[in-house]
Amino acid sequence: MPPPISCAFPSSFFAGSLLIPPARSHLASLSSSSPRRLISPAAVRCSSALSDMDDVTSSSLFPLQRCKTVHLVRHAQGIHNVEGEKDYKAYMSPELFDAHLTPLGWDQVDNLRKHVKACSLSEKIELVITSPLMRTMQTAVGVFGGDAYSDGDNVPPLMVENGGNSERPAISSLNCPPFIAVEYCREHLGVHPCDQRRSISEYHPIFPAIDFSLVENDEDMLWKPDVREADEELAARGVKFLNWLWTRKEKEIAVVSHSGFLYHTLKMFGSDCHPIIKKEIGKHFANCELRSMVLVDRSMLGSDSSCSNYPGMIPRGPDLPSDIAHEETEKESVN
Repeated sequence: MPPPISCAFPSSFFAGSLLIPPARSHLASLSSSSPRRLISPAAVRCSSALSDMDDVTSSSLFPLQRCKTVHLVRHAQGIHNVEGEKDYKAYMSPELFDAHLTPLGWDQVDNLRKHVKACSLSEKIELVITSPLMRTMQTAVGVFGGDAYSDGDNVPPLMVENGGNSERPAISSLNCPPFIAVEYCREHLGVHPCDQRRSISEYHPIFPAIDFSLVENDEDMLWKPDVREADEELAARGVKFLNWLWTRKEKEIAVVSHSGFLYHTLKMFGSDCHPIIKKEIGKHFANCELRSMVLVDRSMLGSDSSCSNYPGMIPRGPDLPSDIAHEETEKESVN
């Protein structure tokens, strides 16, 4: 599990990061003498209505190098979803331990995979992060993994044939981003057997090419049979997870997680936005729904320099007449 990242925030506003749907991502320019100073929601708004055309804060700017694009995905339909919709008490059934996908769930995975390829997301994503449970890993490799695995491939598959009672062919790890399992983005911890994971040593043979190195313990030490994680605790864990993303160099990341984790985490964001945008950010995810967000670092959690900014004014210094500036530029190029 990634190292804990400290954070402090009011009940529905967090100053470290800002999460915005890409379609709304004309992000406000946020300046601060202190990197962790709270910025008033009244001072920065993400809305853009005709009545606000004369208000500069209705438009938004933010340095590109302090942004990441995060593609959030809820796992496809699992066997626990089917039984739980019939009777909520079914979530307590030991038979639903580490629930795997249903045949319909795999159809949902196939449809999302087609969409990801059609809109070229598969070419942009640099890293896939998945919760280390059967249903999320099956969804992750099915949507973002390579094509069918061949015995001639010189790399391990992302998922072996029939992995997790899937009745699916093996999935290749070629021509796809790396996959890493992170416990921060698990579902509510405790009580429900469907949310308890297997040991990592059991997962390794099923998902050979997923990187489990960030999972500290082989056995599930986080799930308790008699204590269910509170919504507030889950939300705090979610914010820490998003902060942890700033330790990653990748700029475009897919995250495959769970309904409760996504809902309670995203509820922490959007209070400084138009109510419609806050609702857009925080609504519940359907099975196998993908929602893309722009994650903004407004508290200097990340420190990457821009790969596209250009300093201009070469040679540096005060403006010079054209002929002198040309001579100075030639001298710099020789040196």
